[in-house]
Amino acid sequence: MNRVEAILSITLLTAVPVFCQAATDELKVKAVNNLGIARPSQTIELSAEQLAPLGEKDLRKIHVKDADGKELLCQAVDTDGDYHPDEVIFQADFAQGATNSFTVTVGKKWDYTKDQFKAYGRFVRERFDDFAWENDRIAHRTYGTALETWKGEPLTSSAIDVWVKRVPYLIVNGWYMLENYHLDHGEGADFYSAGTTRGNGGDGLWAGDKLWISRNFVNSRVLACGPIRVLFELTYEPFDVNGTKVSEVRRISLDAGQNMDHYQVTYKPEQPTELTAGIGIKKKDVTQTDPKPDRASLTTWEQLMDDKLGHSHLGQAIVLDPKSFVKTTEDKLNYLVLAKASKDNSISYWAGFGWDKSGQFADYDSWKAYVDQFAQVAASPIVVRVSAN
Repeated sequence: MNRVEAILSITLLTAVPVFCQAATDELKVKAVNNLGIARPSQTIELSAEQLAPLGEKDLRKIHVKDADGKELLCQAVDTDGDYHPDEVIFQADFAQGATNSFTVTVGKKWDYTKDQFKAYGRFVRERFDDFAWENDRIAHRTYGTALETWKGEPLTSSAIDVWVKRVPYLIVNGWYMLENYHLDHGEGADFYSAGTTRGNGGDGLWAGDKLWISRNFVNSRVLACGPIRVLFELTYEPFDVNGTKVSEVRRISLDAGQNMDHYQVTYKPEQPTELTAGIGIKKKDVTQTDPKPDRASLTTWEQLMDDKLGHSHLGQAIVLDPKSFVKTTEDKLNYLVLAKASKDNSISYWAGFGWDKSGQFADYDSWKAYVDQFAQVAASPIVVRVSAN
């Protein structure tokens, strides 16, 4: 073999793997609802590994169509904070026991419009370091360090506050801009006073028959900011837990179409120790409670008071994995669900609320029914299969 023939042979041999591994034009996704209940606004997650056969590294260019050929809104999400998205999410409704099919392709990078956003959140420096977030159904805020020393109304608290809303569009920026969010002008308002309680699902650590809690968060990091999911982390400095210092990072996410936030909390004790978390709901004004150990959930129903509209009602809930459930209890300020932290000192749970003036829940029974179904859904995720044909 002469030199030219050798070069040609090497070129052909090295080209074969590239040809064999050529990107496919599309992927097929089958998603199965194994429950006998309808599941609206379910978020489907496709990892970078599952999408790799498409040969596209920029996940912001991924597009999804349903079985009828309708394009679905997609969001690329950076879950680890390295500024490179590592999964793509989209949403679909599922009938009971249904299997839905989707086609995934590569196209133009998504360029969203304001109307497409159904989830959003941000650090609000102008309001003493609040962090506020919302979707098309609910809204929250929690408190940063500047609020601790505000001369007007200082507050030291890691509670989760509630902003009730009547409208599906985003209100956080508008309410902060006008600074009149304690009055309902047709969109909802801040009628809830979280104070030093746990508010709506704030956590602490249970030790010595007492709840130990952190101060206001000191750092925040936004990982995803809509249009389907808002995802962020809050860092809390070490606080005393029955003689042991423990720091904390809360990772919070909220998807469009849901009334429940997902909390993934990681604790860092200064020395090895077993930790039990206490997740709470403020007790004041609560008129009914319904703990369900078999579902590892707690629901409450309480009165909210507005000077113009009189009484309305707020349903709150906590849902967690039954494997981590310890018991329900209470202290002076909160109803509590206790959860055993995992070996890596983390816990995962859901907490949220519903307002009877939103048109979503007429009464406590309808709120409890929603939470009961949510607990079933959380325990049985949509089963997703991805293939190249």
